[in-house]
Amino acid sequence: MTPTTAQNTSETNAVQTILSTLTDTHDFDPTQIKTDAESLEHWGKDWTKHFAPAAAAIVFPKTTEQVQTIVLLANEHNVVLTPSGGRTGLSAGAVAANGEIVVSMDKMNQIGQFYPADRMVEVEAGVVTQQLQEFAESKDLYYPVDFASAGSSQIGGNIGTNAGGIKVIRYGMTRQWIMGLTVVTGKGDILQLNRGMVKNATGYDLRQLFIGSEGTLGLVTHAQIKLERQPQDLNVMVLGMDSFNDVMNVLSAFQAQIDLTAFEFFDDVAIDKLMAHGQVQEPFESRTKFYTLLEFEAPYEPIMDKAMAIFEHCMEQGWVVDGVMSQNLTQAEELWKLREYISETISVFTPYKNDVSVLISHVPTFIEEIDHIVSSNYPDFEVCWFGHIGDGNLHLNILKPENMNKDDFFAECQVVNKYVFETVQKYGGSVSAEHGVGMTKKPYLHYSRSETEIEYLKEVKKVFDPNNIMNRGKIFDM
Repeated sequence: MTPTTAQNTSETNAVQTILSTLTDTHDFDPTQIKTDAESLEHWGKDWTKHFAPAAAAIVFPKTTEQVQTIVLLANEHNVVLTPSGGRTGLSAGAVAANGEIVVSMDKMNQIGQFYPADRMVEVEAGVVTQQLQEFAESKDLYYPVDFASAGSSQIGGNIGTNAGGIKVIRYGMTRQWIMGLTVVTGKGDILQLNRGMVKNATGYDLRQLFIGSEGTLGLVTHAQIKLERQPQDLNVMVLGMDSFNDVMNVLSAFQAQIDLTAFEFFDDVAIDKLMAHGQVQEPFESRTKFYTLLEFEAPYEPIMDKAMAIFEHCMEQGWVVDGVMSQNLTQAEELWKLREYISETISVFTPYKNDVSVLISHVPTFIEEIDHIVSSNYPDFEVCWFGHIGDGNLHLNILKPENMNKDDFFAECQVVNKYVFETVQKYGGSVSAEHGVGMTKKPYLHYSRSETEIEYLKEVKKVFDPNNIMNRGKIFDM
């Protein structure tokens, strides 16, 4: 028997011992464990396609104490755990590729106590984002963290990646809405962090370490989440521009006088693909190089008058070629489809995606440099840009030529990555704006974080997860 075979056998035996102990000693029922091939495939991966799932088992805890039991047994038998939420991430942070036990939060999906005076609610980690949004609406409140995968992503995963989305310009990232966390550390300790307080000046805020940690420090089981008043009379504009400098001029003009709730952008390639797909209508007769979608509240007539005055000023300056504004909620929803349907529409082109961010001030020259890199080195590659331009988050999508093999295409894009991330580093940006590092961005982390900084991150992990059983191989290697 080779050492590798012996090691695999040992790992398999360890997993089986853990599963047997869960059912025989800790009252896990049969529905809480899955080992069939279909389940291992389904729960062992996220939306990335670069890594094949190879989970050993899927476990579905129902309580924080059951999560603790799983973690303690994993430490005892040296078995790695991969947390699993809605699995909508794009960085392979939830991929179990090396025989891990996947810990799915699907059965921890209850909304708990609501605190009206605090405008805060307690939720379990498996609550779906849209479920929380609908709960907030039932209380005449609002949970503003929103994105295309809200119908399937889970709060625990949102916390693990510090999810952003389309409203960050006004409401910030997930981090801004987490008032407290219950976590099980990699050691198996249960910690209650911050307990929902607005003011708490008692030392290190460990809650913030777990937000964005991608399950590498431990597992979030509950969260106390702040809610907001509902926005009133949202209006949507879609504007067409011929240069990216015009996009930035329009952003500055509106931000100077109006609190925007969203400022999204997309290019003519995105419009071409959308129109060919046939699910949305052309926003206006003339085609332009760039498009922006902006949203704002206008509960009072003077705000609407101000918005129209800004729009007319932008037209007079030659920044805007054409534009359209929603007249009712239905029209606003139709205009939003122009932005929200892009990812689905271009998916047939097997896009190579990059989710990066730079300071808003750097965006025009950054896009210009990346366009030059791709067009000069890879003239057959078509690039589709879209993103949350109001917060500096850009989605670079390189579309696969029809006659090119997928593996060859991805290999070429790995070369593109080096140039892209060198440019990100040049502008002091981030190689991952809102999807985390996982495994796909791990080789490029040093473009955003210094070696000294990464060493500090590793030391933090050692404190919470000394045996390195929590989502091993994500963000960095130990």
